[in-house]
Amino acid sequence: MRTRFLALLALSFVAQIASAQTAPPPSASQLQAQAEARRLSEAFVAVADRVSPSVVQLHITSRDPRAEALQQWFGSAQGVDSPIARGMGSGVMFTADGAILTNNHVVEDALTINVRLRDGRVLPARLLGRDPATDLAVVKVEGQNFVPARLANSDAARVGEWVVAIGSPFGLGYTVTAGVLSAKGRGGLGMNSIEDYLQTDASINPGNSGGPLCDLDGRVIGINTMIVGKASGIGFAVPSNMADRVARQILATGRVQRAWMGVGVQDLTPELATALKLEAKPGGGGALVNQVADGGPAYRANVRPGDVIIVVASKPVHDAHELIRETISHDVGETVVLEVVRDTKRFGASVILAARPEPPVPPAPVQQQVVPQPGYGLSVRDLSPQQAAQSGLPPKNACLVTAVHPGSGADRAGLKQGDLVVEANGQRDPTSAHLQQAAQSGQLFLRVRRGATFFYAALQK
Repeated sequence: MRTRFLALLALSFVAQIASAQTAPPPSASQLQAQAEARRLSEAFVAVADRVSPSVVQLHITSRDPRAEALQQWFGSAQGVDSPIARGMGSGVMFTADGAILTNNHVVEDALTINVRLRDGRVLPARLLGRDPATDLAVVKVEGQNFVPARLANSDAARVGEWVVAIGSPFGLGYTVTAGVLSAKGRGGLGMNSIEDYLQTDASINPGNSGGPLCDLDGRVIGINTMIVGKASGIGFAVPSNMADRVARQILATGRVQRAWMGVGVQDLTPELATALKLEAKPGGGGALVNQVADGGPAYRANVRPGDVIIVVASKPVHDAHELIRETISHDVGETVVLEVVRDTKRFGASVILAARPEPPVPPAPVQQQVVPQPGYGLSVRDLSPQQAAQSGLPPKNACLVTAVHPGSGADRAGLKQGDLVVEANGQRDPTSAHLQQAAQSGQLFLRVRRGATFFYAALQK
């Protein structure tokens, strides 16, 4: 009886302590804040669900210049291919038939391009065209059931709104990061000849290049292209309006033409405005013309050095960058009306835009390869049981992978030089003869050992 009483007393004491430590119920304002946080969280989840099927990983092979230099210095065996480097980037599907937007710097040195989709498919891609001036490129895969992303009007994006970046930083596929749109119209970074970037603090790292920057409606407002410094938290994306214009031209003609007025301009600083006897306006008041191409569109419209362009196509011009950005948003052959100040007097000028003089873009290595590679792109040799044992393997027959051709079925399956084939189409411990016989079926299903790990690989011609 006494034991039961002590037990009940102890339980009562514990209950009193627990009651004293119980937190008070949340207030109405706390509940509202929690609900808003959940709604924002659900918005991020919805963006990831909606956009990820349109995001792809780009697996690139290119020549390794460092290894090539060593090979030239020390010599190499006859018939050995040039050393190959591998890289990765991101891209976003923007048409239902497999056209993908990415960065030029991702593919410009590519020997081969393979695309991994969200559903696990790995498809070879061909490069349709690239535009170094904006660091954009378009590649294409063949297949079905592609999910194109929706492109937003990047001009309507507002500084301070939430944005989401999706890509493969450091090879970590389909990584989702969030931040805000920090600024628009960023230029003067010296990275490309045409710069009109969206700035964001959403985490962007190597491997994100070419992936989408999205709004909370799951629409693409930019193509992520670069960061400033290391771990600075500042990233830049090409606006979707510019990317769409470039991509559509590449799809249509394989190249990009940009509108050109034929002027060199600079910002109108307060000091320059004073020297020209003009009123200096806060935030800038026009673009000062410092050069006019002889016989060019602006010259034919009576624009001369020393003029100040204050309006283009009914839009006020605050600085030189704004004039350039507005000009290239129009088509070649289109007429734009300027408002110009000369000697404190205003006049109008109609300029018929011409094609901007630009050197032709040389073909990338992947565009120069026109000879298809037969077979699986796989070379092997036998390892005897003694050689296998010397390599730390069980003393059995094995096939050593001696070469994998870039872009081949073996390459797409992830095989590498030095891998060991331990099973081929159900045949354990195969020799090269077994592998050759199995290959006649038109497909290979291999179990492969790499170091201490094993994996399966499916190859098709």
